[in-house]
Amino acid sequence: MSLQSTTQRVIRITANSPDYDVIEYAEVDTPKITKPNQVLVKNKYSGVNFIEAYFRRGDYPAQLPYTLGREASGVVIGVGKDVTKYKVGDNVAYLQPSTFAQYSVFDDDKVQVIKLKSQLTEDEWKTFGSVLIQGLTAITFVEEAHKVEKDQYVLVWAAAGGVGQIIVQLSKLRGAKVIAIASTEDKLKLAQSLGADHLINSSKQDIAAEVNKITNGAGVNVSFDSVGKESFEVSLAAVARKGSFVSYGNASGLIPPFSINRLSQKNIKLSRPTLFNYVATQPEWDHYSKQLVELVEGKKLKFDISKVYDLGDYKQAAQDLEGRKTTGKVTLKIPQ
Repeated sequence: MSLQSTTQRVIRITANSPDYDVIEYAEVDTPKITKPNQVLVKNKYSGVNFIEAYFRRGDYPAQLPYTLGREASGVVIGVGKDVTKYKVGDNVAYLQPSTFAQYSVFDDDKVQVIKLKSQLTEDEWKTFGSVLIQGLTAITFVEEAHKVEKDQYVLVWAAAGGVGQIIVQLSKLRGAKVIAIASTEDKLKLAQSLGADHLINSSKQDIAAEVNKITNGAGVNVSFDSVGKESFEVSLAAVARKGSFVSYGNASGLIPPFSINRLSQKNIKLSRPTLFNYVATQPEWDHYSKQLVELVEGKKLKFDISKVYDLGDYKQAAQDLEGRKTTGKVTLKIPQ
């Protein structure tokens, strides 16, 4: 296999703005192997995650222009002279920045790479190009951010979203009682089909009151909250004494400063975890990525790719995702 062109198509941002007009479908130089330990990959699919919005809005800093994307599947098409772990023709899925691109380069000692089997269906390419961030986020959160156990009450915000769907399923596999929050009846039905025991419609119901009713006033053992600013006070109220508040998203904006003393009212454990700090070492990556592959290949995890967009249509994908018009996962098909 060889490169077809000295240039490639990428999705990048040229400035920070909540508006979508800073997104650019650009033609740039194709990356090259410049070091003896580098691997060149031709990408096939790259999953869309909410973190791209954070970079676009400027919530997370990045040097501009910045190519978006954090995960992909693809085929190795070139290796440096010192590379022994990979060979041309290997199928891989991996995490790193700037995957909304036709080609990527990574170092062969990079931790966050999975070598896939030699023959994959198109659905498997899509899945492994799209499941890493959300799947591994959910797996590490229910184990380390808060260890979900049998009979615990687990509150899942955005339960029909990508991470939310997987947290619902993993919590049920652990024997927990799941309370799903979503904004429409269709999204709640989806969460219910994945095992959610109780449903709360955030557009019609008082969430704190419903949680109080469901738990007989005790509150939930953990709130997995990806919403941020708008949900912070509700999560704080919903968590039980000695419970956990796992805040992992900013969908409605950044949480404003607050007094840490408020946590002592119920001895609440508040965490702000990111996936990458749970899989920073090779043993950690191997442990959790193996779990993910087993769940996917063993069909123990339902992973819903609700829509596939062409790479050049990312702007529409972002608008749909951020406008809450999607359920499950949205992914990009990379032009070959």
